Amino acid sequence: MRHNKKFNHLSRTSSHRKAMLSNMAASLILHKRITTTVAKAKALRVYVEPMITRSKTDSTHSRRMVFRQLQNKFAVNELFRDISVKVADRPGGYTRIIKLGNRLGDNAEMCMIELVDFNEIMLSTKTTKKAKTTRRSRSKKSTSPAVEQVEKAVTPEEVTKEEPKAEVVADEAAEQTVESTPEAQNDDEKTKTDDDKAKA
Repeated sequence: MRHNKKFNHLSRTSSHRKAMLSNMAASLILHKRITTTVAKAKALRVYVEPMITRSKTDSTHSRRMVFRQLQNKFAVNELFRDISVKVADRPGGYTRIIKLGNRLGDNAEMCMIELVDFNEIMLSTKTTKKAKTTRRSRSKKSTSPAVEQVEKAVTPEEVTKEEPKAEVVADEAAEQTVESTPEAQNDDEKTKTDDDKAKA
C-alpha cells in the first residue's frame, strides 16, 4: 500500500525522474512555456516554483542551490536576471497549466505549462466584472411599459403650456360671437350708410 507517498513517481526511477524534471525546469525557464502531459506538468510545478521563490534573493548561496538542481548555467542566469525581476511582487503561483486535450496515439491528457508573468496577451486584457443582478426584486427604474407611456403622454410642463392656449382660443371665440350679434350688425350697417352719405 502507498501510505504517506504523496508525490507522483511518473513510472520512473528516482534518478531518471530527477533528471527529467531538471531538464523540463530548465526548458521552462529558458522558453517561458512548454507542452507536456498534465501529470508531468503538475510534478514540474512543485519542482520549479521553490526555485523561483529562491531567485528573489540574488546571492551566491541561492545561485549554487538552484544550480545544484538545474545543472544549466544559462537557465540559472535567466532565472536570476529576468524572471526574478518580474515575479518580485508575486507571492507564489508563478506557473499556469492550460489543458490542450488528449494526444493522438496513447490518448494522454496534454497541457501547456507557462510562467504567468510572461504571457503578454493575458496581462494586456483586463477582465471587467459584470454587475450582479437578481430576479427577486424590481428596482425603481424598471417600471411597467404602460406607466411609462402615460408619463410620457402627460407631463406637468405640457399641462401648464396647454392651459394658456385654451384661454386664448376661448377669448377669440367670445369676440367672434360678440361681433356676430344683431346689434353689432346694425351698427356696422349704420356706419356704412354714414360713410356713403359723406362720400356723396
